[in-house]
Amino acid sequence: MCRPDTLPWLAACLSLAACLACVCTGPGASAAAKYAGKPAKMPVIFDTDIGDDIDDTWALAMLLKSPELDLKLVVGDQGKTHYRARLIAKLLEVAGRTDVPVGIGAGNTGGGGPQDAWVKDYRLKAYPGKVHDDGVGAMIETIMKSPQPITVIAVGPLPNLLEALAREPRIATKARFVGMHGSVRRGYGGKDKIDAEYNVRANPKACQAVFTAPWDITITPLDTCGLVHLRGEKFAKVRDCRAPLVQALIENYRQWAKKKTKEELGASSTLFDTVAVYLAFAQDLCKMETLPIRVTDDGKTIIDTSGGKPMRVATEWKDMAAFEDLLVERLTGAKP
Repeated sequence: MCRPDTLPWLAACLSLAACLACVCTGPGASAAAKYAGKPAKMPVIFDTDIGDDIDDTWALAMLLKSPELDLKLVVGDQGKTHYRARLIAKLLEVAGRTDVPVGIGAGNTGGGGPQDAWVKDYRLKAYPGKVHDDGVGAMIETIMKSPQPITVIAVGPLPNLLEALAREPRIATKARFVGMHGSVRRGYGGKDKIDAEYNVRANPKACQAVFTAPWDITITPLDTCGLVHLRGEKFAKVRDCRAPLVQALIENYRQWAKKKTKEELGASSTLFDTVAVYLAFAQDLCKMETLPIRVTDDGKTIIDTSGGKPMRVATEWKDMAAFEDLLVERLTGAKP
């Protein structure tokens, strides 16, 4: 039985599915062409701990190059707020997307990370677009004022959403959540034993609050996102792409990986967060299961039939190679 507050989102999903069904998927269609129709764009907020692991930077680049998604706001997550906001702002500026507001997230304002060198001379005040000092408030306002349901793509430990839900619980009735969180049947590197995945382990209280809120939830745990890399020709296509945003991505990756030249980079690191971006607009390349998930106090995500929250979980790949092809084609496309 559908709750009344889920009907607007279901209607949007049905409209999107109908549009996608009309897109050419024949033998001659490229991986990107399968998703390159003209459905109504899906409004999204990106909540990210960009600036630690490099996969967040890959995910933001993918998001910016996904025509299905209408990016309304990017907020830095998990402290180091000015460092993360500067990274976000400079990447948006390179991409020519200064129409997208930047939010300074909750937590400490100081600190940096392995991408410091790329933003060492960048001043947040120079960003031509809007910068919200209260990124959590901007998330709430964006969700509550949106005429369409918002998709929150979250790829960090979730303190921003913990605070947002405390301030305004109704956001969970006007949005859906897509996250890179957890380990359901497999752990890091595809091993058979589950792990306390970092985004959950770093703040179990926040993940518990988000995972029990009354919104529709979709997650990619380590079972799927922990397996994604670009290697060989696929990586080379991205590494050698001349698009400004992709050049910025590779420069950040080079600094993060501590390689002197981009030619030393022969493969990507694990691209966890890109899978969450994909699941926001399509799910056909993954096996999706509805599972009752509970977050334990030590940061594990377990299947609990008596007390877990039912959510859509990408538990296996149907075609990971096709996802890699899609990612490459998105990143190396003409714009931005």
